Parts: sequence; C-alpha cells; structure tokens
Amino acid sequence: MSLLEVNDLTVAFGARRVVDNVSFTLDRGETLALVGESGSGKSLTALSLLQLLPRGGSNPAGTIRLDGEEMIGASSSTLHKARGDLAGIVFQEPMTSLNPLHRIGRQVAEAITLHRQLSRTALLEEVIGVLNEAGFADAAHRLDAFPHQLSGGQRQRVMIAMALANDPALLIADEPTTALDVTIQSRILALLARLKADRGLALLLITHDLRIVRRYADHVCVMKDGAIVEAGPVASVFARPEHPYTCLLYTSRCV
Repeated sequence: MSLLEVNDLTVAFGARRVVDNVSFTLDRGETLALVGESGSGKSLTALSLLQLLPRGGSNPAGTIRLDGEEMIGASSSTLHKARGDLAGIVFQEPMTSLNPLHRIGRQVAEAITLHRQLSRTALLEEVIGVLNEAGFADAAHRLDAFPHQLSGGQRQRVMIAMALANDPALLIADEPTTALDVTIQSRILALLARLKADRGLALLLITHDLRIVRRYADHVCVMKDGAIVEAGPVASVFARPEHPYTCLLYTSRCV
C-alpha cells in the first residue's frame, strides 16, 4: 500500500467539475509533480488531499487514503492528525499563510503544540531546531521577528519549518518558489530535495515550471481542465510525450 493513494477524485464548483476523476499514488522517498497551466486543477487537487477546499466547492468524490486513512468524509480528529502529523503544506505566498501580528517563534511553536505537548525548554529547542533545519540563519536570535521583517526566502523557510515541525510523512509544496527570485528559488528547491532525502519524505510538488519538474521530480502527472492527461516517470514523459497537450507543454520535444 502506498503512503498516498488517490482514486477517481472529483471536485465541482456548481455544475463545473474542476477536478475530474484524478488518480495517482505516492510513496515515501518519491517526488511526484502535478504540472499544468493556471486553472488546470492541480492546486485544488492538492487542497482536496487534506479537505482544505475553499468555500463553494462540493465535497470531493472518490477516495483519498493517506497512510491507510480515508480523508474524504473523515472525522475532525482524523483530519487534525492528518494536517500536521501525517502531512505538511507549503503554500506559494507565505505572507498569506503567516500571521502578520505574531512573531515567527510563536507561530512555529503553535504548529508544534497543536499536536504535541512539550515543556517550555523542549519546545524552544524544537522551534530553533526545525528553523535551523529549514535553513533559517541565526534562528535562535530571530524568534521575535515579525513576518514583514523577513525576506521572501526567509518567510518561505519559516513555512517549511512549520510544515515539517511534527515530522510528517508527506510534504505538499504548492508552487513554493513562484513568488521568489531565481536565486532564492534554486536554494528553496534544493532545500526541499535535501529534506526529502534526509527524512525519507514523500514530496508532492505542484508547479507550472517544467524545469523544476525535470530536475526534482521522479514522476509527473500532466493536468489539463481538471483531468490528468498523461502520467509516468519524468524521463519517459520528457523523452516521449504522447498526449497533444503534453506535446504543447514540451514543444521542443515534439516533432
């Protein structure tokens, strides 16, 4: 059994299906990329995994099993465990996810205490440790900083620290570098790859950037209009794209 198994996932907003019979699996130690243009349904697929769909969307149909637990229709306690213990999420723009009124040390600490009760000393050690692991420089002396006092790369490292704070098995990275400059993008992606290797994580990478897919992913699912139109190992899909839309994305590979 795979760590994550998604079968026939369907999500609708009104009469329109925005995710249409999507299926894939993901194991520890693997990176799967969901790739497609804006509006292809890749981010809504990712949000569906932990039942985090925005208001207005229908309850997903199909099955989503995370570490053997069904997420669709799951109890609040099951979802609470999944959101942090089993899976962590890094979003595209950390300023929309971090609380601008709270210091970063407090926010990382809250991500931990939602799932574990630690002494004050142990909690402080955990906060500093996970920030250091996320590559946040001089973490011990920056815990009182507010999000607006940090660079974009530093804020994203705080989000990564929060996502990894409870040692999840799955990390969902939804366009994690789009808002960053090219140099910082490369550093954040290299960090995610290292953390995946060090922790044996399963990494679900949502992106529109084919260069990122080629360099960091093991498998790829190409999405168009809410459906997966092609899937397989990255090397195979890049070398021999079969669906016309995949050929459009990989124009230089098609004749």
